[in-house]
Amino acid sequence: MGLSGDPIFLRPPDARALFLFAHGAGAGIRHPFMESLARKLADRSIATWRFEFPYMTVGRRLPDRPAVLVNAVRRAAMEAHDAAPELPFFAGGKSMGGRMTSTAAAESPLPGVRGFVFLGFPLHRPGSDSNARADHLEAVPLPMLFLQGTRDRLAEIDRIERVCEKLGPRAVLRQVQGADHGFTVLKRSGRSDDGVRRELAELTSQWIFERLTDVPLGG
Repeated sequence: MGLSGDPIFLRPPDARALFLFAHGAGAGIRHPFMESLARKLADRSIATWRFEFPYMTVGRRLPDRPAVLVNAVRRAAMEAHDAAPELPFFAGGKSMGGRMTSTAAAESPLPGVRGFVFLGFPLHRPGSDSNARADHLEAVPLPMLFLQGTRDRLAEIDRIERVCEKLGPRAVLRQVQGADHGFTVLKRSGRSDDGVRRELAELTSQWIFERLTDVPLGG
């Protein structure tokens, strides 16, 4: 695997779980953020399955219609689960990829999925006062981890906090101090982008490992 349009399955020898890792709207599966985080998750015994949405595969800039994106998530989830059915299965992704993954799950369960990880859930457009993008999460009956930068202009912290409170014990919110929507940090913060990615990988792996004794509800 690895040609344009092909999924990338990164499985460490000691894999304890598999994460379906969808990309965001503006960058594909080989973006440095995706590659770096996948390697860091592998270092923590988490396998990843990265796949591209159709518009990215053919080189278009604008994302496909939601129905097309959702179908791509569902197809990728089936392929990933079939590739490693013995591994506990989790799903989500960066920004739009995470939102389309949960949208698919809200419509009907994804095979074998035990929970969802959102890396910068895109709650609203900059300047918008609507949280409607999160409405579908009420129909997702599985655990959800929200990893959100405190400088994310697409998810103001107080608003994502209210969303998670409404979802109750299903939702866990972890704030990444100083990070924006792309999880980059200002130089004056004293932090590095690589350090932020290590934090994301650690938070993700800890949360996943805590769920490994849960009964899978998604398949």
